[in-house]
Amino acid sequence: MEAPSQKSLEKVLSQRALQMSSSFPCQICVVGLLCGVCLTSLFLAALTSIGTFEFGVFSFSGFSTMNSTTQMINMVTSEDCNYEEKGTESRMNTQKNDDKRSTDEKVSLLYSAWSALLNESMIDDGEFFQRFRLSKSSVPKAPHFENCKSKKKVNERLDTHGKNGRFPPWTIWKGFLDIYPPSEPDEQMRYLRRQAMSKGSYPPWITGSDDDNYPFTRKVQRDIWSHQHPLNCRDPNVRFLVADWEVLPGFGMGAQIAGMCGMLAIAINEKRVLVTNYFNRADHDGCEGPNRSRWSCYFFPETSQECRDRAFELMGTKEAWENGTIRGKDSYRSREIWAGPTPRVWGNPWSYLQPTTEINGSLISRHRKMDQRWWRAQAVRYLMRFQTEYTCGLLNVERHAAFGREAAKMVLVGLGQEWPEDATKKPKSDIEEYVWSSHKPWTPTPILSMHVRMGDKACEMKLAEFEDYMLLADRIRQRFPHLDSIWLSTEMQEVIEKTKLYPNWKFYFTNVRRQQGNATMASYEASLGRKISTNYPMVNFWMAAESDFFVGALGSTWCFLIDGMRNTGGKVTAGYLSVNKDRFW
Repeated sequence: MEAPSQKSLEKVLSQRALQMSSSFPCQICVVGLLCGVCLTSLFLAALTSIGTFEFGVFSFSGFSTMNSTTQMINMVTSEDCNYEEKGTESRMNTQKNDDKRSTDEKVSLLYSAWSALLNESMIDDGEFFQRFRLSKSSVPKAPHFENCKSKKKVNERLDTHGKNGRFPPWTIWKGFLDIYPPSEPDEQMRYLRRQAMSKGSYPPWITGSDDDNYPFTRKVQRDIWSHQHPLNCRDPNVRFLVADWEVLPGFGMGAQIAGMCGMLAIAINEKRVLVTNYFNRADHDGCEGPNRSRWSCYFFPETSQECRDRAFELMGTKEAWENGTIRGKDSYRSREIWAGPTPRVWGNPWSYLQPTTEINGSLISRHRKMDQRWWRAQAVRYLMRFQTEYTCGLLNVERHAAFGREAAKMVLVGLGQEWPEDATKKPKSDIEEYVWSSHKPWTPTPILSMHVRMGDKACEMKLAEFEDYMLLADRIRQRFPHLDSIWLSTEMQEVIEKTKLYPNWKFYFTNVRRQQGNATMASYEASLGRKISTNYPMVNFWMAAESDFFVGALGSTWCFLIDGMRNTGGKVTAGYLSVNKDRFW
């Protein structure tokens, strides 16, 4: 037991120590010590961030030695002295997040504004534009849209004879440059242009050089147009061939188009004007007025309205049938339609096609159906030479769904911080309105189109797995490493699911319900309805024809026709990688 005197001493010392700690001079010392620790820690942290500093024989390497002093410094630094740095970083992150959120909101607003412009039912500025205090005129131009009304107007001029039976204005003056108002001193220029038209310049729906297209493509297209557009449709020497499109359930759209290519060959060989009639795939509410149930719902008609009227008039006269002025599809056997003689008007240009198609690692330079391949390419190009306003609108909608947000980001970068705060209408310059009017709508480039045909096609060709198509796509990418986008068309849902296995590619495809299992194509199309089952393949077909590269299956008639459109659209030298060959080669 401790002595009472010792306990009294400890009690006195404790009270004295408590009084000293409460005194003002002591508190000053403690505060000074803590401030010194803070300053020292900042100095040491600066040395540590710079690295190793040498002073004479001493070396500082971030203070690798740990003792009680450095532990205290680290504790104070982390808890007390780093608040300003953390606050700055937090403010910077907040600013970045705000900027990103502001950009994302602008992208969404611009995308929505473009979506509203696509809605034909909106009147004036509409509810959307009123809600966001915008006007249609203040919305920046969508680079992935085409002006379908203006395009139709221009193409109608390019598909109609000029005065005195001249060719349409097929000069090198593209787009709206053709209607640019010349000044008085330019009368000589106008005369020279009229001379060029009268001699028959080549049609404007062919792009690229002659080497980028099948042989004689420009001449063939001009001659087909002239054959299908006689100056006087009531001339007794003008004869007609009127044909419905195939309507049997087993015929897909590719087979229907291929069949009509055969009818056009017969018409040219017999010097008749082809007039197409009932097209079952256009028998839906999207095709209105006289274009319902007609090819002209999607593309310009194959002949003039005058010739169509004359042909249908002659169909009602017995004499015209008897003297052969008019004939119908039933006048020809199936073999004549599907495997009849290719027109020899232009010689044998298919005999020197460039070998640009690869199958199983080898170029195909010769096969048994080279003439048919060349002719179908010419025929399908002519039949699809100009899109209607309806088809143009379908493509605008699909491009917007696929590329709209990318386009919005791109446009906003060019506008800076001006829109929508400074959403004023800026007048068009002449170069915008006339010179740039013929430029095609924007898509991510380069882009590869891939058509994967599976399902019931196994009865006609050897099927390939999606992985086989992707191997060919990877081969193209090895040569063109900046290629990273694929426009994918397929009827199979399992193919869409497999795209997730290829994160290094960006896939685009139409938003449509796809086939599951092994149902026939006819039953699948019936389940979609006639409108959807016609519209979405048309969009895919055109996107494939315009893409930079193409991977498909030549055993598919659809792929065969896409190949033809590309080979008459300046894409010959892009090549074609196929997973199989046509069964008739």
